Amino acid sequence: MLHLHSLVHRHALLPSIQLRRLFFSTGASASSSVGTASPDPNFLVEYLMNACGFSADDASKVSKSFPRFRSAEKADAVLGFLRSQGIDGANLRKIISSKPGFLCRDVENSLAPKFKILRDMGLSESDIANAVLRHPVILSLNVQNTLLPRLKVWESLFGSREILFRQLRSCNRFMSTSIKNVNPESLRALVDRAEGIGIPRKSKMFLWILDALYRVSKEKFEVQVKLMHSFGWSNSDFTAAFKQRPTFLWRSTEALQRKMEFFIKDVELKPSEIAKNPTVLAFSLEKRLIPRFQLMKILKSEGLWTSKTKLHRFFALPGPKFLQTFVLPYKDKLPKLLDLS
Repeated sequence: MLHLHSLVHRHALLPSIQLRRLFFSTGASASSSVGTASPDPNFLVEYLMNACGFSADDASKVSKSFPRFRSAEKADAVLGFLRSQGIDGANLRKIISSKPGFLCRDVENSLAPKFKILRDMGLSESDIANAVLRHPVILSLNVQNTLLPRLKVWESLFGSREILFRQLRSCNRFMSTSIKNVNPESLRALVDRAEGIGIPRKSKMFLWILDALYRVSKEKFEVQVKLMHSFGWSNSDFTAAFKQRPTFLWRSTEALQRKMEFFIKDVELKPSEIAKNPTVLAFSLEKRLIPRFQLMKILKSEGLWTSKTKLHRFFALPGPKFLQTFVLPYKDKLPKLLDLS
């Protein structure tokens, strides 16, 4: 494995927005630029419909962001190659919609080497196809200068090739980022913090947890842990909640305290139930939690509360579903419910 120091430039710890781009950015540097000359829109729309199966509307939308397209010869070769790799139909259209410029690339010199690298690493044909679908940016990266170094760095940070493969199969967009802008020591420190809390690298939430930890200093983290302990959470409760919804720690200590007091004293939820469903801690106390709780009390006082929905789901229901279930059936008898929804 290439040494991290030879792959990654040393930089000071990045501000949070840059780390979020590191983990979740959809942008990427292409290995080669493609001309921006306007294609014949009619020819391109017809090609996308006939060769790829796009609807007329979808083909028109894709064609508007298309790079130079003067001949179908190269695009035919690209489509033929991808189909030979098990990518066709809706999956093929998904990639074209995401990265239309790749239809203008050279198969032998640009696309085939990328698939070979992944195959040489041990991925099966179906895994490679899935990785490209999950991370279409792979089609845009230079093999030697970008793709291979990026894979090696992430393999090192994840701790094994098996975990790297698992992440490639998931929707995490970590392959979309420029690893050259990351200080490996900073990332390794975040990895150590995550593992110290009890979050294994193989966790599906591992990248999100690293991002959450980056935004929460060690000092603030310890304060939040102490706060949740004061409400009855055990260490295992805290770890379970953090694994499921790490972003709840982004809230201020004061905001977390008010929400926990609300759920325990007013709603009468058990602390362990909150830990199992930490999504409720992400909602606004004033805009969602209190109004919905007041609505529930009104329904109960009128003898209209017949729902068996668990309370954490009651607070988490999306707006339209909540309106349909708990407001509209009673809007004639209790029009004031509309003000609380």
